[in-house]
Amino acid sequence: MLIRPARREDEAAIWSTIGPTIRAGETYTLDPQMSEMDALAYWFGPDKETFVAEEDGQILGTYYIRPNQSGGGAHVANCGYMTAATATGRGVARQMCAHSLEHAKARGYRAMQFNFVVSTNERAVRLWQSLGFEIVGRLPGAFRHPTHDYVDAMVMFRAL
Repeated sequence: MLIRPARREDEAAIWSTIGPTIRAGETYTLDPQMSEMDALAYWFGPDKETFVAEEDGQILGTYYIRPNQSGGGAHVANCGYMTAATATGRGVARQMCAHSLEHAKARGYRAMQFNFVVSTNERAVRLWQSLGFEIVGRLPGAFRHPTHDYVDAMVMFRAL
C-alpha cells in the first residue's frame, strides 16, 4: 500500500470515502448534511496536509494532519482518518496512522492528540491504543450519536 499526498484529482475518490462516514454521523462532529463541496473544502483545508492510501490505483483511505492548536500548541499534531467501506478490516487505518506518526516526527511535532474520539467507535479506540495512544480525558455525553443517544468522547494523546 502506498501512502502519498492527496491531489485535487483524487477528490471524487476521497468523497466516496469520507461522504458515507460523514452522512452516517456516528464518528465525526461534522454536519451529516454538509455538501460534498463543503466536506472536501474541510478535508483539504489550508491548515491541513492531506494524504491518501492507495493500492493498485484505488484509494482505500485518506487522512489529514495539522497542528492541534496554534501558537504555543502548534508542536502537537492532530489527524483525522477515514477508510473506504470496501477496505474496512484490511489495516488501512493502522498504516495511515503509522505513516502520520512518522510524518509528524519529520515535521517536528512532539506529540499527537485526537481531540474527540467517540466512545462507541470501539475499533478506533482499540487501534489508537495499540499504537501507543492513551485516553487522557473523557467528555461525558459530548457526542449525540444517531442511534445511541448521548455518548462520551475521549481525548487521546501520544508523545512522539
